[in-house]
Amino acid sequence: MRYAFIHNLARCSVRRNLRRYMQVQIEDARLRQAAQQDMDAFLQAVADAIIQQAGGELTAAAMAQLNAEQVTLWGYMLLRDELMDGGFVQMIHNGYGPFFFENPFAKAMRLWGLHDFSKMLYKARKLYEDHKEVLTKPCTDDEFMALFEQHPEFDDLDDDFVEQEEQITAQVACYVDEHLDHFVQVTGAPE
Repeated sequence: MRYAFIHNLARCSVRRNLRRYMQVQIEDARLRQAAQQDMDAFLQAVADAIIQQAGGELTAAAMAQLNAEQVTLWGYMLLRDELMDGGFVQMIHNGYGPFFFENPFAKAMRLWGLHDFSKMLYKARKLYEDHKEVLTKPCTDDEFMALFEQHPEFDDLDDDFVEQEEQITAQVACYVDEHLDHFVQVTGAPE
């Protein structure tokens, strides 16, 4: 059963990883309720089920229990929260740079059909590589705030993400909806 939204987005495809991982379950009623609210609630419900069952913290041990699709969704939710709160500078300073830029996250977004977002991430990766030593070193609150002024090269990417966040999230929701069995097993569905 699909939990479709009022979107007409292109179908996405990705190769399914055949390795067996923890089966994350979610109640049909919970998923239906979230889908009726909006795409954000739908994504959050799926992500929450994954996060809760994996232990609540994005660690190597948690990721080892999940398939690539589940880790990518969890990653997107973290990335979106970080970028909406403080942009790429904050995301990198908070220690997420290696997860997003030293792993194939941008490639996964491209495989999910988010080509423009993937290109944005590759641009951010280049800036990360150029400035990661400065952006990741410990600093005071004042020094942290100064990082934003010292690295205006991230401003356009931050603005682009904020402007496109709704569309990007809609594309992620479409992908998750169309490939729901890659993320969760829906339980208690009416026959």
